[in-house]
Formats: sequence, C-alpha cells, structure tokens
Amino acid sequence: MRKKYACKVCFKEPLTKDEVGINKKLLGLDNKVFFCMDCLAEYLECTTEELLDKIEEFKNEGCTLF
Repeated sequence: MRKKYACKVCFKEPLTKDEVGINKKLLGLDNKVFFCMDCLAEYLECTTEELLDKIEEFKNEGCTLF
C-alpha cells in the first residue's frame, strides 16, 4: 500500500503519484515536505502547466519516480 501524502500549504490529500514524484525530483529524494501541483508551482514561481510539461519530459526520459 502506498503512503498517503498531504500538501504542506493547502492540506490537499492524498497527493497523486505525479505530485509526489515531481516534489521528489525537484526538491530532493529525502524531502519530507510535499506540495500539491498548484502550491508547488507557486513555491517554484512557475506555472502548473510548466510542471505538467516537466513531468511528461521526465516520464519520457524513463524517470522511475512517476
């Protein structure tokens, strides 16, 4: 069974596998704080669409976090 994560800012839960994966990829594997897609975009000062594009890029590269 997969661990359930919640957003640090808005407390959305559970976060999707892609949301957890992009947090680990961009913030570090040892990171214990997770953001939903919208809050992560705000934290990184980018758009949600840019994050979704990066997720697809990482998936196409074979990243196992997604």
